[in-house]
Amino acid sequence: MAGMNTNENTADVALPDFNSKSASKFRKWRHIKDVATRYLMAFGGIGVIIAIVLIAFYLLYVVIPMFKSAHIESVATYSIPGTDNSNDKTLIYAMEEQREVALRINDQGHAVFFSTKNGEIRKTIDLNILPDVSITTVSTGDQTQRMVALGLSNGSVIFFQHNYTVTFPDDIRLITPGIDFPFGDQAIQVNQAGDPIKQLSVQYDEEQATIAAHDSQAQINLINFVKEESFLSDEVEITREDTLLSIDTEEIVDLKIDVEQRELYIADKLGNIYYYDISDKTEPRLVQKVKAVEDDTYITALEFLAGGISILVGDSTGQIAQWFPVRDDENNYTLQKIRSFNKQNAPITAIAPEFARKGFVAIDENGEMGIYHTTAHRTVLLKQIDDHALNTIILSPRANAALVENDEGQLQFYHIDNEHPEISFQSIWGKVWYESRDKPEYIWQSSSASSDFEPKFSLTPLAYGTFKAAFYAMLFAIPLAIFGAMYTAYFMAPKMRQVVKPTIEIMEALPTVILGFLAGLWLAPFVETHLPGMFVLIIFVPLSIILAAAVWEFVPDHIKHKVPEGWEAALLMPVIILSVTFSIGVSQPIENLFFGGNLPLWLSTEMGITYDQRNSLVVGFAMGFAVIPTIFSISEDAVYSVPKHLTTGSLALGATPWQTMTRVVLLTASPGIFSAIMIGLGRAVGETMIVVMATGNTAIMDMSIFEGFRAMSANIAVEMPETEVNSTHYRILFLGALVLFAITFFFNTIAEVVRQRLRTKYSSL
Repeated sequence: MAGMNTNENTADVALPDFNSKSASKFRKWRHIKDVATRYLMAFGGIGVIIAIVLIAFYLLYVVIPMFKSAHIESVATYSIPGTDNSNDKTLIYAMEEQREVALRINDQGHAVFFSTKNGEIRKTIDLNILPDVSITTVSTGDQTQRMVALGLSNGSVIFFQHNYTVTFPDDIRLITPGIDFPFGDQAIQVNQAGDPIKQLSVQYDEEQATIAAHDSQAQINLINFVKEESFLSDEVEITREDTLLSIDTEEIVDLKIDVEQRELYIADKLGNIYYYDISDKTEPRLVQKVKAVEDDTYITALEFLAGGISILVGDSTGQIAQWFPVRDDENNYTLQKIRSFNKQNAPITAIAPEFARKGFVAIDENGEMGIYHTTAHRTVLLKQIDDHALNTIILSPRANAALVENDEGQLQFYHIDNEHPEISFQSIWGKVWYESRDKPEYIWQSSSASSDFEPKFSLTPLAYGTFKAAFYAMLFAIPLAIFGAMYTAYFMAPKMRQVVKPTIEIMEALPTVILGFLAGLWLAPFVETHLPGMFVLIIFVPLSIILAAAVWEFVPDHIKHKVPEGWEAALLMPVIILSVTFSIGVSQPIENLFFGGNLPLWLSTEMGITYDQRNSLVVGFAMGFAVIPTIFSISEDAVYSVPKHLTTGSLALGATPWQTMTRVVLLTASPGIFSAIMIGLGRAVGETMIVVMATGNTAIMDMSIFEGFRAMSANIAVEMPETEVNSTHYRILFLGALVLFAITFFFNTIAEVVRQRLRTKYSSL
């Protein structure tokens, strides 16, 4: 009867009709949503991949031009303009900024201005050299001043300056060349005996001019002109000081005065360079005599690099060496050979330095032209441009054109494409010996107020600062985030977890600019004021928590039972507050008692440790605070997602909760925890605003926790708005971005590989 009633009841129940119109419609609509969702997710994933690939390609697109070699293009070849006869020899060439008009000075005393494109003469100016006087030598000094000095056979010197006026009649650029005589068109007598001047060097600026001239005697005539303007009138008085500088050789082949008119270099036929300090023109001082070339080798070219700090020495073997003064341990300068270039195999006939960069062009007797850059220690281009020996070369002020004369009386005009010669692997990642430095160093310094500045584009200190920031941030964040996630997911009461987890996740939404602002303006001064207390806090707070836990074990059970299971952590809040208050409170007494009332000063004077207010300790706290929510949230989800049957099974077999956590839960959740750490690391590596605002932004390489640094991301944020588009500085910042991209990609790839292996290894638990 019971069975019959059951069958009857079952028969009375209406079964759903899966073939009904409404059910069919529902299945169709659900299928559409499933397909749409699948394609939408696939489109989103592919779109993210495409976006990342496009970002990488764009970074490469901006960066790759830096590593291209230079290119030269022959524009025109023509006979030397203004050649009157076979004895007409060229003394110097010069070119104006737009590379349209060039100047040739010949030994007949004529200044010939001509078109660089075809050699057509634009203007010829007679320099008023007396009929019975000939030109014996020439000097150009600082190229940016466009000053030329001619040494004459009667022991005198004549100065002139070539200038160019640009006008735009009918909207067409017209360049009108001219000659000015700032010291008058009369020659200045250098030696009273009237001996011909063999070698000459001049430098000129708005305040003074210096002449160094060598005649047939074993001495140098050093003449200094100083302009003095009257306070009562606009009259300018020029005073002259003459000094005879004796030297132990008559075989002088060249001499150069630096741009600042403080140093004099004299080269002799034996390959020696005499380095003089002429800052006091009345008492020149021989600083050093050095052998600049090997035995059986002689100096064939001597030129200053842009800025006048380094001197380039070309010799008869084709080698070109860079020398500059280096300060020793006793604060004295000595001339040292810094680097050399050995690509050319024939005697160097001329060196043409660039006007604004630390590069130069050299030509030799085999018809080869070499383009070099000293900072990068790079041979940018070496090319055979002629079958004949090359005599003279001049660069345009923008270093984008060159005029080259060979010994067959032909003048060749070249366009030069050499945008980024200062970039090489050595200059980016290696130690570089920069001018005015006492040793090779890693330096980032992209700009300066000085016109002789040598850009320093080493990414090494920026990469170092990036990893230093990440290291201290992760050192602070990982223990707190991982242990907090373990406790919250496994030991904490569910109701308390519902409060704690969302609260920490909300912290992740806090803008990093706010954290950086607080770190720079409040935390950094606070840490400096309470520095002893910060170290007490780091030690005392964990000890207080351990002590509180030990005391809790001795609390009577009837009191323990009044605290709901999983809420014990709430009892630690007063302990933490009191221990922090105590640590900060004892800071000043400790500082007064042991460190003379000023720990940062004590560190500097007693330990030799520099303390910067905005330092790695502050960044570690601030960036750690920013990274903790990310690591905590992902790790907590990983721990909480461990299947319950694993934990209950472990507990049922007699394991304690802590043994279950360390030997079962952590192993199972390890892929997620590792991913959390790597994502946090990626966040720390790419962090910008906290690093910008909480550090001194000094690109130094020091692991001290009391020193600041400069990270790549912060460097890009600070300097990108100030760069010229497509300049070397602009592209090197993009290279920094590409390096950050590569670092992030590398760590993410490693994280995914390790995560998959951990998942495979512990999936059987």
